[in-house]
Amino acid sequence: MEYVYAALILNETDEELNEDNITGVLDAAGVDVEESRVKALVAALEDVDIDEAVSEAAAVPAAGAAAGGAAAGAADDGEEAEETSDVPDTTDEDEDDDEDDDAGGEGLGELFG
Repeated sequence: MEYVYAALILNETDEELNEDNITGVLDAAGVDVEESRVKALVAALEDVDIDEAVSEAAAVPAAGAAAGGAAAGAADDGEEAEETSDVPDTTDEDEDDDEDDDAGGEGLGELFG
């Protein structure tokens, strides 16, 4: 995660995301830098608008909270929350799907542990 944090720090300070800058931030933080991980991060973020990606990631939990709030409001009105909620029930099958997603290597998290 330190590598991603370094990229976020550089983005926030409007510095270029390159190997030297990321290595500098990591060195300053006392991290043992792995050159291959730095190269992978720079390559993965080459065409990514970090500000947009952070905004989209922040919107996902907000949408989930809104759906949960609607279900709670329906329960307060005497209706069953299950009838009005768009949030699917979690089953063992859903948990297996989550494991499959993790195994697929999607996202930057897979690059950096």
